[in-house]
Amino acid sequence: MKRFYYSVFFLFLFLLVGCDQAPNQSKMQEVLLQGKTMGTTFTIKVFVPEEKVTELSLFSDVTKMLEDVNQSMSTYIPDSEINQFNRLPAGQNFIISEDFRRVTAESIRLGVSTGTLDVTMGPLIDLWGFGPDNRPETIPSDVVIAEIKQRIGVDKLKLTPNGLMKTVDGLEVSYSATAKGYGIDKVAEYLDSLSLTNYMVEIGGEIRTSGHKPNHSPWVLAIEQPDAAPGTREFHRLIRVNDIAMATSGDYRIFYDVDGVHYSHLIHPETGKPVRQDLVSVTVLHSSAMTADGLATALTVMGTEQAKRYAEQHNLAVYLISKTSEGLVTFASKAFEPYL
Repeated sequence: MKRFYYSVFFLFLFLLVGCDQAPNQSKMQEVLLQGKTMGTTFTIKVFVPEEKVTELSLFSDVTKMLEDVNQSMSTYIPDSEINQFNRLPAGQNFIISEDFRRVTAESIRLGVSTGTLDVTMGPLIDLWGFGPDNRPETIPSDVVIAEIKQRIGVDKLKLTPNGLMKTVDGLEVSYSATAKGYGIDKVAEYLDSLSLTNYMVEIGGEIRTSGHKPNHSPWVLAIEQPDAAPGTREFHRLIRVNDIAMATSGDYRIFYDVDGVHYSHLIHPETGKPVRQDLVSVTVLHSSAMTADGLATALTVMGTEQAKRYAEQHNLAVYLISKTSEGLVTFASKAFEPYL
């Protein structure tokens, strides 16, 4: 579902989280759920009391839940909730589902707070060639960019008591930076409601964990090495977590070069142009996968120094990797340090 966002490295995760079980935990059974959703894959590992395994319909419940989220927010489904809204003219109130409201509200909140996450930037993303079409034959002019900027911005979205409306014609939304994380959160809430509190939920690389493995060891997650050789992936750092979500964003996988200039897939809402800076990877830990998802993108667009300030001002657990003339330089916020 995401068109311009790259997420946390997930290769070999099962080797990292393991499946060992202490003898005194023999009544807990590991259940593994895997499938496809939102244009990517999902993997869920949950430890269930043996007597409950046959009583539950985890796979069917989870897949139905994710199908509903995808039907609501996928721009690739013609009759999806999001596409119905995008086709409407300004001023018309569109009745929305609770899923759509929650993602919209958090996307607007993050957009206002960061100034760099804008879920209405689809036309700019397409203009720069990071949408479903090929990259442009020529670099867009300032005049064209300025024209498109007139019909984007989260300030042009208005939540009503029972719906959502746009204040300008042509405005469209895309939740590529928040919907996948929301799907994770919704699955986690479902597992919590069943009193299943030891699990790992992953969709397309974004992850949320709860509790621990049966031997009481924490979940182990990996951050990708951003300067790995083309076509390969390497671990940059492993972190041990409990009861937290993790998302990573960066400009090191989706880009193109024209006349020696590097154009990233991350667009700055203020300039309407791809960001050009030294920050190549941002990892965010947060209680909500949706919020971590959105923040990872927003901080990447900010650049290193602004991202550092924002992380400390808002007490966020953030890990940055920046590219300098001397190689990669890392930064861990105070809130992230306990995970190192």
